[in-house]
Amino acid sequence: MEFTQQHFIALLPLLIVSATTVVVMLAIAWRRNHGLTYMLTAAGLVLALLSIAPALQVAPLEVTQLLQLDRFAYFHMALLLLATLACVTLAHAYLGEKPGGQGFPGNREELYLLMVLSALGGQVLVSSQHLAGLFIGLELLSVPVYGLVAYAFFNKRSLEAGIKYMVLSAAGSAFLLFGMALLYAESGSLSFAGIGASLAAQQSTVLVQAGIGMMLVGLGFKLSLVPFHLWTPDVYEGAPAPVSAFLATASKLAVFAVLLRLYQLSPATSGGWLNDGLTLIAIASILIGNLLALNQSNLKRLLGYSSIAHFGYLLVALIASEGLAVEAVGVYLATYVLTSLGAFGVITLMSSPFQGRDADALYEYRGLFWRRPYLTAVLTVMMLSLAGIPMTAGFIGKFYVIAAGVQSQQWWLLGSLIIGSAIGLYYYLRVMVTLYLVEPGIRRHDAPLNWGQQAGGIMLLAVAALAFLLGVYPQPLLELAQHAIFATL
Repeated sequence: MEFTQQHFIALLPLLIVSATTVVVMLAIAWRRNHGLTYMLTAAGLVLALLSIAPALQVAPLEVTQLLQLDRFAYFHMALLLLATLACVTLAHAYLGEKPGGQGFPGNREELYLLMVLSALGGQVLVSSQHLAGLFIGLELLSVPVYGLVAYAFFNKRSLEAGIKYMVLSAAGSAFLLFGMALLYAESGSLSFAGIGASLAAQQSTVLVQAGIGMMLVGLGFKLSLVPFHLWTPDVYEGAPAPVSAFLATASKLAVFAVLLRLYQLSPATSGGWLNDGLTLIAIASILIGNLLALNQSNLKRLLGYSSIAHFGYLLVALIASEGLAVEAVGVYLATYVLTSLGAFGVITLMSSPFQGRDADALYEYRGLFWRRPYLTAVLTVMMLSLAGIPMTAGFIGKFYVIAAGVQSQQWWLLGSLIIGSAIGLYYYLRVMVTLYLVEPGIRRHDAPLNWGQQAGGIMLLAVAALAFLLGVYPQPLLELAQHAIFATL
């Protein structure tokens, strides 16, 4: 194909993030400077975000057979870059500044490099329209995360989490590759639309069903859907707090976006027993995720189980797959990413500068309101939003998913969603009540007094304000989601 100026403009967000990884790598090789590395990383991500505006002018555009750069890709790319920028800012607060005093005892700079590399994989993933593009993006997204999860190398929980994630992620990738091979054997094509066109004319054979089933297992691992969810709470607990935030938001967002594109563009991947299988996975994820979160006394594990349930809710919109479905997924992903960043952000600031293990035990948050009232307000808004209470962003997301379910008459799924939301309300309120309790003589684990004046704190306050504003006035988000459509639809 001939590479024109339009292709260059369309690829700007990916090219800028690629350049950022090279610049950060050279900066680390030249001289280790934590502040400089953070500034370069943040500047690169902000530039990539700004470059989406000119890129939208030339969209939709196909760049080779692998990538389809349309409004859908750019919407999810913007969400991904915002989530990465927030996680990088939280990482800066978490690692601490003093080389000789408090702070992370190992090298700090590589964490930014790994995070940006992983974000680049996510960008490739959200614009993939080809199985080869999907696999390249997924591996580029996953491999840096192995290092990120085990980054606190002196903490045995972090190392254990890194090994667990690596082994299970490799197993998921193996399933995915085998599924792709079976699909290619039957259809003779690797592009999503090509597979759809080739298989639309014929009845789905056993080979096709097995291939799609195995791909579903691979993507289910990455999204931690039941029954592929067992790694999630352990990895969230063991990973450093900003990395848990990245895993819960940017990583899952990219995988779900490509799953939605595959589901919409290849009719062979929807309908029949696979739809029934997805329905069962959705119901199990909603109920089991919420039930397992009930007993948790560790905030990271609680958020891990909660994320399983939230992606169960998202499957409701995926299965609906018509009418409001694509819009509902966009709105829900935006509100979920925002809320998760806020919740993990509070844990990050409570754990920084780095002091051995993260402040993730629920008892460490007892009476936080009396010591850090504004930080408590942020966590309260996040818990209300995760529970889907009106006047928060989470309510708008859940409302859209329910609307998509009603439109396609998925009554079993809607029933499980309502039951799951009711169970979720209990454990989110339990966290909130803990924040306002008073217990004398308890060991205090607090965020720095000036947390709100630093980059991580300012970002966290902005996230909380946005979660509230979008709950009250969601129109800008709804308009963005309405325009985030596939080029072929």
